[in-house]
Amino acid sequence: MNTASTIGARDHARAQAANADWSVPAPPAGVDPDSVTWAEQIPADGYATRVLGRGTKLRLTDPQGRGCAHLIVLRAEAPWERLNVADTVKVPWQAYLGVGHPLLSDQGRVLATIVADTSSQHDTLCGASASGRALLTRGAAKHGLGPREVGPTISFFRGVHVGSDGSLDVLGRRGAGAYVELIVHLPLIVLLANAPHPLDPTPTTPLDIVAWGEPATLTQLPNTDPEYQRAVENTESAWAAAQNWSMA
Repeated sequence: MNTASTIGARDHARAQAANADWSVPAPPAGVDPDSVTWAEQIPADGYATRVLGRGTKLRLTDPQGRGCAHLIVLRAEAPWERLNVADTVKVPWQAYLGVGHPLLSDQGRVLATIVADTSSQHDTLCGASASGRALLTRGAAKHGLGPREVGPTISFFRGVHVGSDGSLDVLGRRGAGAYVELIVHLPLIVLLANAPHPLDPTPTTPLDIVAWGEPATLTQLPNTDPEYQRAVENTESAWAAAQNWSMA
């Protein structure tokens, strides 16, 4: 199609929109549709980004079983504070993600906690592929952030295990319909890319995102480890200070 003229460019853009898949995931059973703040499907080799408030629950679902969700989260009001993957695996003494695992910043604060997980096939070791990083960089730009803000990621739905000799083994995928849920502790910029894993180049299939307000989850956290509790206390102190500052 000729896009050299304004009319040609318009017709091309409208043709692309006509062929786009505008599927919107339904909220999970029992979730009030009016409480949903984000519902989107990320196509293969696509990305999505949103600012989510404290007390938001975020569900990522792999409906066809071949998605790979590369995730970065940054504190919305202070994006210099962002996901620190090293601390995320060091403080809980565990590199393998599951229910109760915090996503920590380098300030010792909990940005989000995993509160449900039917996959268990995730990775904190390899980061995003080159295509995934390029997609995350695009998402970051929408918030005025540059490539330097796109640090190490965690990846959901494609697992990696460390062998006894230090080798990295791909665990594969759980299958269609697996999901993971996180509760947001501090207002966050969420960057997500759906791209192949560095060790598993299998093309991806779409990912579903649904987010809704559920602040009561912050009082029912599924982790009693002392390291986690200290991080939560640090987080709550920072949140209270931010609220006091905003009211001053």
